[in-house]
Order: sequence, then C-alpha cells, then structure tokens
Amino acid sequence: GETSDGVSKSVHRVFASMLGENEDDEEEEEEEEEEEEETREQPTAGDVFVLEMVLNRETKKMMKASIYTYRTFIPRSKLPRALRGLMGEANIRFARGEREEAILMCMEIIRQAPLAHEPFSTLAMIYEDQGDMEKSLQFELIAAHLNPSDTEEWVRLAEMSLEQDNIKQAIFCYTKALKYDATNVRYLWERSSLYEQLGEHKMAMDGYRRILNLLSPSDGERFMQLARDMAKSYYEANDATSAIEIIEEAFTKHQSLVSMEDVNIAAELYISSKQYDKALAVITDFAGIVLEKKASEKGPTEEKKDTEAGTEAQENQEAVVDGQDNPTTESNAAAVEKVSCCIPEGVPIDITVKLMVCLVHLNILEPLSPLLTTLVEQNPEEMGDLYLDVAEAFLDVGEYNSALPLLSALVCSERYNMAVVWLRHAECLKALGHMERAAESYAKVVDLAPLHLDARISLSTLQQQLGRPEKALEALEPMYDPDTLAQDANAAQQELKLLLHRSTLLYSQGKMYGYVDTLLTMLAMLLKVAMSRAQVCLISSSKSGERHLYLIKVSRDKISDNDDQETANCDAKAIFAVLTSVLTKDDWWNLLLKAIYSLCDLSRYKEAELLVDSSLEYYSFYDDRQKRKELEYFGLSAAILDKNFRKAYNYIRIMVMENVNKPQLWNIFNQVTMQSQDVRHHRFCLRLMLKNPDNHALCVLNGHNAFVSGSFKHALGNTI
Repeated sequence: GETSDGVSKSVHRVFASMLGENEDDEEEEEEEEEEEEETREQPTAGDVFVLEMVLNRETKKMMKASIYTYRTFIPRSKLPRALRGLMGEANIRFARGEREEAILMCMEIIRQAPLAHEPFSTLAMIYEDQGDMEKSLQFELIAAHLNPSDTEEWVRLAEMSLEQDNIKQAIFCYTKALKYDATNVRYLWERSSLYEQLGEHKMAMDGYRRILNLLSPSDGERFMQLARDMAKSYYEANDATSAIEIIEEAFTKHQSLVSMEDVNIAAELYISSKQYDKALAVITDFAGIVLEKKASEKGPTEEKKDTEAGTEAQENQEAVVDGQDNPTTESNAAAVEKVSCCIPEGVPIDITVKLMVCLVHLNILEPLSPLLTTLVEQNPEEMGDLYLDVAEAFLDVGEYNSALPLLSALVCSERYNMAVVWLRHAECLKALGHMERAAESYAKVVDLAPLHLDARISLSTLQQQLGRPEKALEALEPMYDPDTLAQDANAAQQELKLLLHRSTLLYSQGKMYGYVDTLLTMLAMLLKVAMSRAQVCLISSSKSGERHLYLIKVSRDKISDNDDQETANCDAKAIFAVLTSVLTKDDWWNLLLKAIYSLCDLSRYKEAELLVDSSLEYYSFYDDRQKRKELEYFGLSAAILDKNFRKAYNYIRIMVMENVNKPQLWNIFNQVTMQSQDVRHHRFCLRLMLKNPDNHALCVLNGHNAFVSGSFKHALGNTI
C-alpha cells in the first residue's frame, strides 16, 4: 500500500534505515577530521607504537567478547564497517527504483557477511514491492532467524504466513516470538487457536493452560470463560478427567463468578464420570438448591401398618451395619427421616434434571416425586433429552416402573420417536416382563435402524419365546449384500455375528437346509480366496423347490471373469482380522466340521468334497498337519460316498504310502480300486512292493493283480 504522499511504505522503511546509515556517516566524518588534526600535529614514532599496542589490545578484547557472546547467545548480526556504505547504497538504489542493482549489491553483502540480517531485510522489501510475497516472506524469515530476538517481527511473519495459508509456519513463528516473550497472552492464544485448526488438541490445550496460569486474579471473567471453553473441548475429546480438573480450578479460584452455565457444565462432567456425589455437591453449593432431612411424625395407625415393613427394614439394616453399638435405634431413625428438596426460582430445568439424576443414582428417592411432576409438565417435544436423561438414570438403578412413563411419553412424540428411545423402551418393558409389548418396541427399533444388530437379536429371542419361530427367523435376515461384505470389515463383523445366531436358531428348529445355508455363507466369508483357487463357487438355486445355497465346481475362466483376483484380495487383510476376532481358529474349524457333517447328512456329498477342497487351499488349515490329515480323511469319505472313486484313489494312494503297514487303509484301497474299474494301481503296487518287499497286503494285492492280468506265474510267486 501507499501513504498519503504517494510513496510506498517499503520505500519509507528504506529511508528510515538510510537515516541510521547517515548518522554513521556523520560519525565517520568527525573521526576523519580528528585524524586530520592528529596528522597535523606530526606524532612521533613512539606515539604511533603506543597507539598500535592499545588498538591491538582492544581488538583482542573485542574478539574474545564476540566469541563468548556468540557461543552463549546468538548476537544481533552487524555489518562490518566496510560494508555499511554498500548497504546504504543498495537501499538508495532500491529507493530510486533500481531494483536489479540493489539485489546485486545485497547478494554481494551476503557473500561477504552471511550472518548480517540487513541485506535479507532489504531483499524482502524489494520482492514485496515487486508483488512476490512468497519470496519476500522467505527472505524475511532468514532475516528473522539472523535477528531472532525481534518478537514483533516474528508476529508479523506469522500473520504473513497465515495470509498464504501456511498454518504450520505461522505456529513456528509464534513459537519463536514466545521464546523471547514467554508471558505474552496474545501470542499464546493465537498459537493455540492455530493448533486447534490443525487438530492438535493436546498442544492447543497446553497453550490455553499456560494462559490460565498467566491471567491475574483481576481477570476472573476471562479465566472463567476460557476454563469453560476448555472444559467443553476436553469433554468433546473424551477427556473428562482433564475437563474436571479445569472446572475445579475455576471454581476454586473464582467462586464468586460461578454462573448457572458453569454449574451445569460441572454437573455434566461429574455425572459422565459417575461421580454423582460431587455433582450433587456442586449443584447444592452453587445453584442455591437445599436438601434437608426432616423427621416425619407417624400416627398409631400408620405405625401399625408399617410394623412388618419396619421389622424387615430393621433386619436388613442390622445386616448391613456391622460393629456398631445400637443398629436398631439407627434403623428406626432412618425409617422416620425424610429428605426434602427446596429449589429456588430461576434455577434452569437442566440443573434440576441433573439433580434428579444424582438423587436417583445415590438412592435418595423421596424428593423425586415433586421434581418428576415438574418435569412431566414440560413438553416432551422440547425437553425430550431431559426426559431421556432421567429415564436412563432410573434404568441404570433398576427402577423400571419409574422409567416407563417417561419413555412412553417420548416414543409418542414426533421429535423423539427415534430408534435409541424405542430401544430403551423395549429394554424397560422386557425387564418388567411385558414380552409382547417389548417385542413390538424391538420391532420398531429394527424398522427405524435396520442395521442395529443387538435389537435384531433381542427381537428374535423374544419372538422365539413367544412361540413365533418364523418371526424369530425373520428378525435375523441378512443385513448386507455380498459386495458390501467384501469391502467393509465392520459390515462383515456384524453379519457374522447375526449369522451365528441365525444358525443356532435354525438348528434348534430342525431346518437343516437353512442351517447349511448359514454355515456355507459364513465359511465363504473366510474361504473366499481359497474357494477361488479351488475353482469353487457358492450359488443360490431353487432346484429343491426352495431357494438355497449350493457349492459348485466352475472352470478357471469363469473364476477370472466373475471374481477377479484383485477384487478377491480387496481389503482381505482387514476383513480376515475382523473375522478371526469374532471366531477363533478352533471355532472356525468346528464350524467347518459342522458344515461337512450336515452336508453328508443331507446326502450332498459332492458339495462336501468341494468344501474339503476349498479348506485344503486355506493356509491356516493346511499348515496344521493334524487338521490337514483330518481334512484328507473327510475328503476320502465324501468321495467314496459320492462314488467318485477316481478322486478317492488320489486320497487313499497318498495315505497308504505314508502308512504302509495299516491293514485298514489297504482294505479301503482295495475297495476303491475294485469300484474304480481302473488298472493304474497295478504299477503303483509293484513300485511300492520294491520298497516294502515283506508287506503282506502288497503281496496279496500284487498276486491278485497278476492273476487278473493272466500272469499266473507272477500270481503264484506273490501268493506263495
């Protein structure tokens, strides 16, 4: 910008620096005049020698002082006397508009005196005058580093950095300014605000804490406002402990300035931390609310009516109070003692509700009746959150009868007809034993929030208890489509939990086809990549009259088209971690065994084979030798039952090679080879005979093979 005389501000700054240089020039002229006078006096050689000695001594002192100062602090950079004239010339050239010459002069000064800040400042002014603000800022930063004690310069650089949206650099500049002016509240405030913009909550709060410590007692209003904001910020960051510390400090230092808003904040913090006694103390100390214990006078009739209850209460009190001299007297005193509550006018309803929450949790229920009357007079459309706070407090302590009217009022409103309120309503009804109404409320939760897993499970359980198995299954219908399950780990976790409950319910109802569907769905989530390698797919078909899931073998090209390998591996690690967090490795193994057994029970032997093939491609099962062997036996059994003797031969062939002396395996081997109508086992038996010539089973089998082939000589030789 320009001043009123039309000259840019940067030029004014140059002339200001030039004035400083002119003063130096005047000093130099005076020194030159003195030197001329001295030369006129014609000093002797001795005088010259003494003068040189003094100058040398002073020079050494100055050198030592400058070295010490440089090591201890970082001194303000000063130009050598020889370069001051050049610096002044550069400023004059800039003032005349000869920018290129001024830049060259500044560069020469920097070359000879790189620690001087003046040429960098001039270069910054030159580039600012040219409109290159970024380069100007960089030179200003260099100058500030060479002259770091100028706090105002650091603040100006911070503001320039913010103009260029460089928040981190602005924070750095404020940090430098605070190094030399650590008690400046404005700098601390600005830096903390910038930390908040970057999301660095801890650094921002540390700065605000320093501000609190720096504020004087007379700045009580500022202290309270800052403490209030900090407490809210800590609370939003789920750091209730720090929020409580701040608000307690504010209440201690400035009790007279505590407002109803502060009381509300403090009570909210204590309640969220379940410190109900402290919340009650804050409310009674600062809101003017009085709790009094009064002795109630009972007539003879009332005393007779309460005899049994009083006796029982006395026994309970004696059981609780141990080691005291007169428990009977104390229990009687407690029986006739009542707590009353006096709330002055002007106390906000929010604080009254927090008082009610504290009384409920502290089991002081007597004063609640008039307070509840006051609350229900409020419109639930406007005060629904307060209704819910009190209702949840009653639910927490098991006072379901007191919570139900409040929740019923909320679910009938338009604004608070929400899933979370219906869920509380359903839980309350269930606790009171109203199963039919609870099921209706849970159904409403599922309608409003279809992905709420706990509500679905609770609804299913209630429907099963009410004798509605179909409704129970309907509540546990799948929540997500396959594409979502393949990409969203959280969705996979929720779906797996739902399928586990659904499978248990189906099995208890004897619906084996549906039970197998859920087992295959869960296993397909775990074995997706393994099934792709085994060329196995899970399809939905209605070939049995009803739509169910089936495993089929597909060609390699269809696997590539339908289930690209990159897509199959998308988010595989995250989903696998979630699946194994819900069920352990052994749980998955048991799930696999249930699926194999169930498929065989339904005579779906081909699918059992395919499931075994897929499981053998799953490294966690294959790397476990015991599980791998067990899977191979399952595969052999399924292949024999499916009359797939060629595949069964591949299983049994490996087994007899590893256990050549087990007659049971040779019996199975013989049965498989008899059914396969294949002669490829002849050579296998002969080769194995060469390695195990004394094996009786091999001798018999080779003799039979030779006999069938017409080689009677060999048959006789193997048999004898």
